[in-house]
Amino acid sequence: MAALEFPAWDPVVLDVPGPIDLRWYGLMYIVGFAAGNWILNRLSRRGFLPLDRDGVSQLLVYVVVGVLAGGRIGYALIYDHALLDPLRFLQVWRGGLSFHGGLTGVAVAVLVFCRRYRVPALRVGDACALATPPGILAVRFANFINGELYGRVTSADTFGAMRFPTDPAATSRMAIDGLATRDHELAIQMAYDKVEWADIEGRVSTHYASGDVIPWDRIRERLDWEVVRESVPFRHPSQLYEGLGEGLLLGLVLLFVFVATRRRPLGRGAYFGLFLIGYGLVRFFLENLRQPDAQFTSAEDPVGVVLLGMTMGQTLCAAMIAIGALLLWFSRRTREPAPA
Repeated sequence: MAALEFPAWDPVVLDVPGPIDLRWYGLMYIVGFAAGNWILNRLSRRGFLPLDRDGVSQLLVYVVVGVLAGGRIGYALIYDHALLDPLRFLQVWRGGLSFHGGLTGVAVAVLVFCRRYRVPALRVGDACALATPPGILAVRFANFINGELYGRVTSADTFGAMRFPTDPAATSRMAIDGLATRDHELAIQMAYDKVEWADIEGRVSTHYASGDVIPWDRIRERLDWEVVRESVPFRHPSQLYEGLGEGLLLGLVLLFVFVATRRRPLGRGAYFGLFLIGYGLVRFFLENLRQPDAQFTSAEDPVGVVLLGMTMGQTLCAAMIAIGALLLWFSRRTREPAPA
């Protein structure tokens, strides 16, 4: 059998008192920003990025703000309108960031930065594109740990197919629907025999958000993954597909292009254009394996078509590909002549 077992790691790296924990999701963003900072400094020393070390540090601040603000606004506008509530909007530790929104936020932040410091925006965009893939790989890994953004139902003989405890079939069988995020996660850890009730009894909520008492005695009887798993369908681990495709593979392609053109760099905007096209193509294809967004699906439209037979993700990726092609065309006019 080609199927694999979901590892069920705790999404929280360090559980501290209060609403904010150190999570894999947040930690992987830090890893991504650290890797991006290292790459940007390398590009600066090579003379590709027209900024000194202090300039790179300032740029990174703008990028971080752009990613978080743009990603949150994009997610709220496209996927979850409830986040437009100012109190919920600020609770970024609970997740809810859109890649396309974050990309837009970074583009705006880079334009503001370049206007202020009088540096070429397209070349800075090229450098940011070269520095982004490691962060994509890291964050998709965190998505996998969280058991979110899993793929569509498939057969057990599909290589890498998994049963996710966050699948609606699993959460319903374990009666953990409606629990707060951390309670939900701890219940899954119990189902996998990774924690005992005595370890978490004082850390879980006693009431639902509605005010009703949580029947933990009844829930605990159902927290047995060995029993539950048989009623859970196998799915594509699309988070890993995306991490390997949008992060590792795209990063290697961009690295190859950069190394091949290091003596005579492509015109301004070319590397950014290649990033947009590469990410758009990979994500467009993988949308066929990723579970459709529930916000856009219905009984009549289980795939969630929003435009010309495409899902929301494919529609946004088609726009990325078109913009990337325009940047490649424009970059031909700005390429420096070959050295004598």
